Amino acid sequence: MENLSKHIESLIFTTDKALSEKDLKAALDKTFKQNINKDEISSALESLQNKYKSDEFAIEVVGISGGYRFMTKAAYHDTISSHLTILNKKNLSKAALETLAIIAYKQPIVKSEIESIRGVGCDYSIQKLLEKELIEMVGRSSGPGRPMEYGTTEKFLDHFGIKEVKDLPQLKELKQDNELLGEQAPIEYDSSIETMTEEE
Repeated sequence: MENLSKHIESLIFTTDKALSEKDLKAALDKTFKQNINKDEISSALESLQNKYKSDEFAIEVVGISGGYRFMTKAAYHDTISSHLTILNKKNLSKAALETLAIIAYKQPIVKSEIESIRGVGCDYSIQKLLEKELIEMVGRSSGPGRPMEYGTTEKFLDHFGIKEVKDLPQLKELKQDNELLGEQAPIEYDSSIETMTEEE
């Protein structure tokens, strides 16, 4: 279909979350009042991704969180990080980042297990991460009292620029003592997560 990739481009550009092929198809079917072939959508997406691979563009179309969205290319992350640092008054606290890392690697996990690893209480950090929609309650444990279990969200994936949790860098070890994590492989995260504000 003529200009299909441009219609998809406009849809991805105007939304603040990743759009799945199902989402795209629903909008396109309604616009054109016909059933758009999935292969046509996939082909248009591939064409759009190839277009933005050009050095002429600072952004690209990335498959993430089960869908597609525009993201800046790695070469410009430092510039964006500088801008976000200026806009935000305070980084996400170290305690919150430690708690988030444990949840990301050990999910689903209950609060008592997080506190056992960190060696300190984590009610405040969990509350802040819930408010920022980086984690969510994913169910209840089968253990005594059936405590709530926590896991990461799609917003977490978006901020770290990964498609699935399994794409997280592999840790060499995870110590269950007063230290959060043992020695780990070099990690390069989307800088936006480091500039999210937290009220003390």
